[in-house]
Amino acid sequence: MGGPGWEDGLRRYQQEPSSPVRPFTVTGGRSAPRTHLAMETLVHSTIPAYQDISGLIPEYQAINTLCRQVRSVAEISALLRVPLGVARVLISDMAAEGLIQLHQPQLDAGKPDLNLLERVLSGLRRL
Repeated sequence: MGGPGWEDGLRRYQQEPSSPVRPFTVTGGRSAPRTHLAMETLVHSTIPAYQDISGLIPEYQAINTLCRQVRSVAEISALLRVPLGVARVLISDMAAEGLIQLHQPQLDAGKPDLNLLERVLSGLRRL
């Protein structure tokens, strides 16, 4: 899965007490991301694994840790157990700050991207 220690970062994030207000406050009250992000948009961290990320908010730390391995927006949302809209806002903000790199799917004239479909199929088989 991810690099060493990613499970600890995720566990730490998931063990924080949940609150119905938290997603709203984490996104600053925004429900729309700065850039359109499809569920299948792939996300990869630009921060080296050895760099200290303790100055980032816990949500950014968890996303960064997860995205040391390329993941989709939908995967990040599911693994962090946050609504898809919240994940999109956080990911979009991180991309604007240069903390992560986005790989948007290229849809040519409505035809599905075979490379994307193969990656999805491969991911499903690993489940």
